[in-house]
Amino acid sequence: MNMRGLKISPVDMDARRKIDVRAGDTVKVWQKIQEKGKTRLQMFEGLVLARKHGSEAGATFTVRRVTSGVGVEKIFPLYSPLIDKVEVVKRSKVRRAKLYHIREKAAKEISRQMRRELTTPEIVEEVPAGPEITEKQPEAGGETAAKK
Repeated sequence: MNMRGLKISPVDMDARRKIDVRAGDTVKVWQKIQEKGKTRLQMFEGLVLARKHGSEAGATFTVRRVTSGVGVEKIFPLYSPLIDKVEVVKRSKVRRAKLYHIREKAAKEISRQMRRELTTPEIVEEVPAGPEITEKQPEAGGETAAKK
């Protein structure tokens, strides 16, 4: 609230400012989604790649997750009224402020898996055959004697 008691934003600015989200954190972001006049909460859990613009009005953080083999990134404004809450699930020690290299790392890992799948031989099922047909083979001694 400002000095006159008016509320400018529906978001508790001080609480959002205190959210300590850094690159390398695994977070759960609860997002409000409106469908057919109803509002529901949807969770998006993933790795924070970057936090931009500190804690000023336009601050954002980028979250990445891999869903069924496809990488999905969402950029969340820190002070968005559509964000219900942000939970830090896990905190990792990282040596970069922006973890954009994770995108290439994930792509390399997927291509490595595909290469591994292509090189492994496929298991072929044995098809049961009908009655065995045996060919009569000439005796070893008979052939050599006939040629002489």
